[in-house]
Amino acid sequence: MSARLLRKVLEEQEKQHILADPEPVLNEDDFDSSYLHASSRNPFDLLDDDQVDELEDADGTLTKDDEQEPSLVKSSVEVLQSFNHKSSRKNKKKKKKRSKEDQTSTAEKAKEPLDLTLETLSICRNPSFNQSGFMKAKTQNAKIGENAVKQCTLPLLMVDPKFLRAENELRRIFGSKVVNSFENSNNGGSLRQMRGGRRGSVNHRKTILVSPSAHWPRWDGSLSMEFLETKDGQHFFKYVHLSSYIQAQKAFEAAKATHDLNGIASILIYHPYHIESLLTIAEVLKFSGEHQSSADAIAKCLYALECAWNPLFNPLQGNCQLKYSLETNRPLFSVLFVHMQNMDRRGCHRSALEVCKLLLSLDSDDPMGAMFCIDYFALRAQEYAWLEKFSEAYQSGNSLWLFPNFSYSLAICRFYLEYEVSSKNTLLETEKATSTDLMKQALLLHPLVLKKLVAKAPLKDPAWTKILKHSFFGSAHAGSPSLDHLINIYVERNYIIWRFPDLQKLLRDAARLVIETLDSNGSDAKDWACVRKEAFPSEKNEYSHLLVSDFSDTVATMPPEDLRHLMIDPRMAEPVQNGDGIINIGGAAHAPREVMNRNPLVVFLESMLPWIDYGAANVDELDDHDRDDEN
Repeated sequence: MSARLLRKVLEEQEKQHILADPEPVLNEDDFDSSYLHASSRNPFDLLDDDQVDELEDADGTLTKDDEQEPSLVKSSVEVLQSFNHKSSRKNKKKKKKRSKEDQTSTAEKAKEPLDLTLETLSICRNPSFNQSGFMKAKTQNAKIGENAVKQCTLPLLMVDPKFLRAENELRRIFGSKVVNSFENSNNGGSLRQMRGGRRGSVNHRKTILVSPSAHWPRWDGSLSMEFLETKDGQHFFKYVHLSSYIQAQKAFEAAKATHDLNGIASILIYHPYHIESLLTIAEVLKFSGEHQSSADAIAKCLYALECAWNPLFNPLQGNCQLKYSLETNRPLFSVLFVHMQNMDRRGCHRSALEVCKLLLSLDSDDPMGAMFCIDYFALRAQEYAWLEKFSEAYQSGNSLWLFPNFSYSLAICRFYLEYEVSSKNTLLETEKATSTDLMKQALLLHPLVLKKLVAKAPLKDPAWTKILKHSFFGSAHAGSPSLDHLINIYVERNYIIWRFPDLQKLLRDAARLVIETLDSNGSDAKDWACVRKEAFPSEKNEYSHLLVSDFSDTVATMPPEDLRHLMIDPRMAEPVQNGDGIINIGGAAHAPREVMNRNPLVVFLESMLPWIDYGAANVDELDDHDRDDEN
């Protein structure tokens, strides 16, 4: 036994002898000290005593001498047990030491003067006390306040995963039975084809953005994501291309340089999850009118991009950033934007709103212009309360109500909230402006919107002709290329909302009130013009990267037969994968193309492709047709 353990045993023996001595008379001091000593004992030591007793019974090593001195044996066994279990002894000593320190610190704090306590808490009894410390604390509180303001937008941009998928929203609208029967009718043929190949079926990963189809190939792992840094509570990531993806990207760039759609389609044979190629094919399918096939290609892009997510990447919380300035991150923004538009065209406005929130949270710079359509999706999804909270809390370089889309959408939002309150017989917050006041403010700030809405919607009420004859609306102009571009985006995106009669009445009544106000006080128009010029001072179009057509529901289409042969060479000997994931073999023989009753421009473009064959028969038919016309 070491000297330390022996000293410990002797100390325990001395304590036991002191406690064993009888004291018939106790004064108050002795009573207090004994009470404090008893109360300071850890209650969990009783459990250790039970364990020691069990250990003594199990070993059976107690002698008669030991039975005569139970306290000595007990302390000796405790020492031996602590010697065998050093870790438990160290923890017990730390606990005892910590309890002693707590008692000492409590006693010391009781002796501290009040002024010293106030100084520690940075609470001043008079204004001159600890002024430097107060200013330092004020500066720190200001920094904390800035971070709090920055973080307050995170809950507003948190994405609800149950609203992300369009299938879930369709089930809420039409019911599960209707959606399931529709899916079963569409998948009946494909299921019958797959019965013989169930053994080779692929188990896809579970994703939150899309539901992978059974016929999709297995994820090839050609993409990954790496963590960069954490700054101001935001976690930054970026996509990384592996060697196989880099090879596919080089082939895509070569095909893109020569406008070779056939080469782009062939890339997907060996790299079925190459994002840029899938995006290009989706665009071609969209312009050919095959919107479902285009949406399937976009869904496949989303599946591949989500499979590459880092385990630490959780975009639903609104605190993960993928900067658009990094080249490898850009495809995700393009895919999410197209996916958002596809869901809106299907009538799944709530799902489109959630994707728009996700798109806006990934990069605070908003490279895709999600800020200029999020109000539309919120109105269509009837998320009026959320839109008001978002406009008040979201931090931007410019106040949101100065943008044309938010100035008008907030008035619509307040109008529907007032209607809900009146129908429920509840009280509305009196501090906020009414819908009529907000609409007047929007018309005074952006009068050009009214002229373009009347032409685009169109609004055919004769009252609009009289309103537009007023000089304020008739001669309205944006005054800035940036503002004019944003107004065009708003009108193209939101004009369909103004077809509701109630909103037309709100707009018409507000326009008449604006005319009355300006007739009585013409200086208001100049004041609002100054506000508009100060909000959009640039002489250049700062939003030229946002195309108005990207915010439109109308899609320019071409006949499918005019584009299908522009994608793939029919004489290809290699297998080509079609939109359903089935491998087709292109043969060398190809029937001559028809040219009658077709778009001359498309025929001219096709004639420049080497695999297009019109045949000699078509030329003879054209000659005969011309002769018949002459006769």
